[in-house]
Amino acid sequence: MSTTDTDTATENGPTGKAAGPADERELGAAGAQLSTAPAEEINVPSMGPIGWARWFWRQLTSMRVALLLLFLLSLGAIPGSLVPQTGIDPVKVDDFKQRHETLSPIYEKLGLFHVYSSVWFSAIYILLFVSLIGCIVPRTWQFVGQLRGRPPGAPRRLTRLPAYTTWRTEAEPERVLEAAQRVMKRRRFRTHTVGGAVASEKGYLREAGNLLFHIALIVMLVAFAVGQLYKAEGGKLVVEGDGFSNSLVQYDDFKSGSLFDKNNLAPFGFKLDRFTATYERSGPQKRTPRTFRADVTYWEGADGKEHKTSIKVNEPLEVAGSKVYLLGHGYAPVVTVRDGQGKIAYRGAVASLPFDGVNLTENVVIKVPDYRDKSGKKDQIGFQGQFVPTLDLSTGTMFSQFPALDNPALILTAYRGSLGIDGGLPQNVYQLDTSRMKQFKKSDGTPFADALKVGDTMKLPNGAGTLKFEGIKTWATFQISHRPGNDYALVGAVAALIGLAASLFIQRRRVWVRAETGADGVTVVEMAGLGRSESAKLPEELADLAVALQSEAPPAPDSDPEPEAGPEPETGTAEAEAEAETDTAQPADPAEGARA
Repeated sequence: MSTTDTDTATENGPTGKAAGPADERELGAAGAQLSTAPAEEINVPSMGPIGWARWFWRQLTSMRVALLLLFLLSLGAIPGSLVPQTGIDPVKVDDFKQRHETLSPIYEKLGLFHVYSSVWFSAIYILLFVSLIGCIVPRTWQFVGQLRGRPPGAPRRLTRLPAYTTWRTEAEPERVLEAAQRVMKRRRFRTHTVGGAVASEKGYLREAGNLLFHIALIVMLVAFAVGQLYKAEGGKLVVEGDGFSNSLVQYDDFKSGSLFDKNNLAPFGFKLDRFTATYERSGPQKRTPRTFRADVTYWEGADGKEHKTSIKVNEPLEVAGSKVYLLGHGYAPVVTVRDGQGKIAYRGAVASLPFDGVNLTENVVIKVPDYRDKSGKKDQIGFQGQFVPTLDLSTGTMFSQFPALDNPALILTAYRGSLGIDGGLPQNVYQLDTSRMKQFKKSDGTPFADALKVGDTMKLPNGAGTLKFEGIKTWATFQISHRPGNDYALVGAVAALIGLAASLFIQRRRVWVRAETGADGVTVVEMAGLGRSESAKLPEELADLAVALQSEAPPAPDSDPEPEAGPEPETGTAEAEAEAETDTAQPADPAEGARA
């Protein structure tokens, strides 16, 4: 028996060669519509405007173009992951431009600093969307038509099909066909009798899975688009004991999609009660965080009830349709600054940004705009330096040696003059502009600086004031993200996996049973199967069906069926000789014949 590819039975004959008109007449509708893939047309359309539009539409809506666009979309996302993006981190983009003066203009023209909003990425995205819809809609209607129809009748010569078996029985042909229908229905085949044979079909979920996979891709594309258009996300640094309310003025940075209404932020808030961080102290994973948890109290609505919970990495707080992610943490030295007259000019925790991401050495900036010197004259002063969680002077550096508070120190110098905040222009609170300021000097003319432990007081020269290091608080950074399309994207991803599994592991196949009275009055039973693609399971399944049918239509005693001749072999080839031998020497056991 031949085991050639049967993916498109009307195109390839049983010998694996191109089917001719005779082969097409043999199989007819039996081999048609095993797939919803559109038939390839070889007619060249007229090259007028309508012809070119038709040709372009057919190319765009072909599955191979859809796969090509999906591949291009994946390639386009690579620079979006490797190159800093303006919408995500503009600071890194500016730093990249300063370090790569030659590449930056090229990247700027190609839109690599804003890949996901660039013209070329949007064009690929939209073309893929249109291609999938144009490919799926006609295939869906065709599949619905196949579901409403019935399996096609049996071809005239069942011996030409890739899985075939036959035997002789004393049962009447009508009884054999009725038994065949019962056997097929028990195996969940769709069956009906046409032309003196039972036609049955199974495996429709294969095409349903294929369509489900591509529809799920559309759902995912729509979900991503909705997420980009209606997204809203921002960052906030919260010091221990302070809180956050979901209003625009509360964010340190905020960005949103083009269709998001900033006036409709969901009313919720939270307070950072405590931040806990512990680190590995030895071994190859030294300094690796072991505990990284923010304990918060949150509420929803203006008068909502308060709830306590913990936010961890990859375990965000979900409230009012938004997610609050824990990003990082650091330390905020608590200081009290007194002016030259001994009055408190500033008091509070100073959140400082780490410039050493491993040991959390932080850059400290303190700005005191409301300051008077010892004579009562208005002035402005600023402090700049660093906070060191674990200071070890034996290393000869002023950098932290461990991220925990083992030996904290605050190292500062002081300036006086104009802070540059009176002009109304916004300033970075974590940077000190000293261009219009003078550094305090010691009596010997050297720059003034001091290292403080908790409880120590820095005395400025000439009675200009003091700074006391009161204590240390912890701060944490959070990202508040609102992406309405995420749930739909998840549903689409799960549906895509289910559809892909169905299209890969389910085989669509047809089985025909023909029973006719032979010249000697004995009924001849023929069974044959055809699948969309070649599979060893089809002959095995046909053999199982034959065994099940033989319980009601047993082989006639001493029967030695005369096999029907298969297709004419081509002389002079070993393959043709083997095929001829297979077609002319049917085994006595019909089940073995089906497995051949």
